[in-house]
Amino acid sequence: MEWTGARYADGPTAQEAVWIDAPPRTVWRLASDITLMPRTSAELRSVQWLDGATGPTLGARFGGHNQHPSFGEWQTTSYVVECEPGKVFAWAVEDPEVPSALWKFTLSEDPERGGTLLTQWVRLGPGRSGLSYAIDRMPEKEQKIVFVRMKEFEAGMGRTLGALKELAENTPGASGSPGVSGSPGVSGSPGVSGSPGDSGSPGESGNPGEADR
Repeated sequence: MEWTGARYADGPTAQEAVWIDAPPRTVWRLASDITLMPRTSAELRSVQWLDGATGPTLGARFGGHNQHPSFGEWQTTSYVVECEPGKVFAWAVEDPEVPSALWKFTLSEDPERGGTLLTQWVRLGPGRSGLSYAIDRMPEKEQKIVFVRMKEFEAGMGRTLGALKELAENTPGASGSPGVSGSPGVSGSPGVSGSPGDSGSPGESGNPGEADR
């Protein structure tokens, strides 16, 4: 990620993408499975559906527990704001109208190679998050604080997409993939980092996922 000098109020964004040799329906099922997220995340320790929800649906809520060496521990509540099987899965952290962060997976079929192009995107803010408190304490360092956090997000998304690619391409029955018998399916496989709860920020008590995630 290149230095942009962005401030929190600018709503800085980051994005990573990967091609996966599996159909969108297989990839979406994994990307929208929040229970996989803590397994490769450096910050998200646990996540669970709330209000009796058992899977991704528009408006569903999930909570996450996060930990960061600089920010400590915090909880978050996230809301599913886009949910279209095979195409998109997105969640807002904390207030769905003014989230501390907005995360999104988008999927599209690759017309030349087949398979799926999976993109993960995040926007920090506009709602306050744990990162806001760090900026309040050191306003002269705001641009550096934001830049470092966005770099962490970018690295986390890279890990997440790599894990999803490995899972999808080794899920038995995935079109175009070897489908090795006995290879890990969804359950028991590595999970996805860049998961809910990251609010991108150090946490106020009361945030899930990686900060600002």
